[in-house]
Parts: sequence; structure tokens; C-alpha cells
Amino acid sequence: MTESRPVWPPHWPRALDARFGPPRPGAYRACPEDFLVEEVLGFSPEGQGEHLWLWVEKRDMTSAMVARELARACEVPSRSVGYAGLKDRVAVTRQWFSVHLPGREAPDDLPARLAERTLALLDTHRHPRKLKRGAHRGNRFRLRLTGEVTTAPGLDERWAWLCRHGVPNYFGPQRFGPEGRNLHRAVSLLARGWRKRDDPQGMLLSAARSYLFNVQLAARVDQGTWGSPLEGEVVILDGSSSQFVIERLDEALRDRAARLDIHPSGVLWGRGDSVARDAALASERDSLAAHQALCEGLERAAARLSRRPLRLRLTSPGLERDAEGAIWLSFELPPGAYATSVLRELIDHPTLNFRPSPSGDNEGGAPDAPTAAVQ
Repeated sequence: MTESRPVWPPHWPRALDARFGPPRPGAYRACPEDFLVEEVLGFSPEGQGEHLWLWVEKRDMTSAMVARELARACEVPSRSVGYAGLKDRVAVTRQWFSVHLPGREAPDDLPARLAERTLALLDTHRHPRKLKRGAHRGNRFRLRLTGEVTTAPGLDERWAWLCRHGVPNYFGPQRFGPEGRNLHRAVSLLARGWRKRDDPQGMLLSAARSYLFNVQLAARVDQGTWGSPLEGEVVILDGSSSQFVIERLDEALRDRAARLDIHPSGVLWGRGDSVARDAALASERDSLAAHQALCEGLERAAARLSRRPLRLRLTSPGLERDAEGAIWLSFELPPGAYATSVLRELIDHPTLNFRPSPSGDNEGGAPDAPTAAVQ
């Protein structure tokens, strides 16, 4: 088969268009206060230890920027600061950071130093260990929508369907950079041979793996099977990394999938053999057949094959309208999932279709949480 280079913008289908038609135009994130994110840690710091954990609220800053400010304010090297995940910049977010401070306290004026950088220090606790990437349970979102979509019929029905059946777990536009530049750089780098010094944070490897995953998911959305296991499917338990291969697809397994207890999965490409079988393995191979050079480049780069659910469950979902007629959505997602992938099913907006907005303000930057192969 002829090798296909990634095209941009991609044409990855929405799940709801076949049922409800395309969504109406809408706007989101007009200001950081329209995009509220709160990290859900899932456990509590122990109250003692060499690491000071800080609960920080940031506005219009990346997590990496906050980490640098904490290192500077606490007079420690950047490697002494840890955090669980990268949060959106154009947002108001609350998340945990850790600073290695053995045998000493943080500066007395730390809250004031951070306030000068529009950061609010909300709480502190001690803990024996550094906060590692991916250690949190998830992220809670509260998002404000405006525009035509708020008065046009159909949004409530689309939202209710997603709450019952789940959301395609696409990697969002942030993973690929403005106009797909991270992906294009990844293609060139993998073609000549990936070197860590050219991609020290693994951002380009992540972009390539994410693109191939989205290609697989798009094929399953086209087929209508993104939420339904195939024979030989590797399914992942909801809210867990546990997975197993379906030896025989029966009604009990179909029922578990319908209840969002298990999810079909796709490959995050790298070295190793897929354990999928039968129809599921054929689907993976067919969807990636036109991208063998990219797959081989990832294998040469020693990325490790892993898997990601094709579907997301919306935890604790809610929809309400405010006095100004705007719509507020609330929900919780697991680490590495994108709120923009939820919004893409509900509103039409250039950035959600991987195109620059008319103003040129596109979603860019690093991924929310690196995949295991590039941590």
C-alpha cells in the first residue's frame, strides 16, 4: 500500500454527527475564568516527609511555568519540583506541586512571592515522596459555552447521549501543536532517526503516537464500533489500567461494554507485538497500513507499545444555564484525557477541528500527560 504522510487538518469523525447531525457553532474559553480545572489527586499527603506539597491555583500559566517559579522561590533546582500532570494554560486551574525541602521549611514569604506571579498558594502538606507524573486520579472540569449553540436545539440531547454512551477518546489539538507542527516535526525527525537531544521531553514522539491512535479511533468511529468490542479485542476496565483479551465475545461482555464497565482499546505504537486477535487485530492493521514508515520510525526510536481506551466515561456530569444564557458543563476525566474532545462532540469551533481559529489563536503546547514510553 502507498505510504501516506499525515495531512493537516485531519478529518477525524465525530461520533454524534451520524445520529444528530453536525453541532452548532459555539465559543469556549473566551477568558481563563471560562475554563476551570481542578486536579483530583485521589489520596491525601501523609503530613510528614522531605517533600512539601503545595496546592496552587494558577491563571493563564502552564504547569511548567509554575514549577519554575516554585523552584526559584524555594531556591531549589528545577528537578526538585514535581507535579502530576500538565494543565491548560488559558484556564484557571488548581493542582498539586511538590518541592524537595529536606530539613528545612519553605520561605516565610512564599505566598507573597507567588502572588506577585498571579499564583495563589491554597494549602501545604508534607509527604515522603516527590509527586510523580500521572499520580493523580483525574481532573474535574467546569467549562462555559456561549454562542449559537446555547439557543439552538439539540445540545441537551447530544450531552445526554454522551453521558449514557461515553465520548471518543481522541487526543486533542493541544497534543499536535498549532497547525500540527509537532506532528510534522515528528515525521521529519523519525524519518532521519530520533535522538533524545532533538526531542528531550519526548513531545514529538508523543505527537506521532497520538496521531496513529487517533487514526485507529477514527476508523472505529466510522465503523460504529468505537464503543463495542470486536472479537479478539483488548478491553480496558473503566477507571483502571487493567486489561484483558476477549477470547469469546458473548452477551455478558457486550452488556459490560454497554454499561461502560469495559472499553475497547487502540495501540499507542512502539516496539512489541499487539496481543489483539481476530477482527480487532485486523482492524488495527488495516487502519495503520498507510502509515508504516511512521510506525517503523517509532520502533527504531525504542518507544514501547502500549494501549489506550477508545472511549471515555464522563464522571459526575452536569449541565446548567446561567443568567446570561451561557451553558456551564461539569465533568471529571481520567489522566491524559482531553476536555476538548468532549467539546468537539457538542460545538463547532475551528480549534476543535484541528484548524486555527480566525484570530489565529490555536491550542498549542505540550500534552496533558506524557505516555509511558516517553516519561
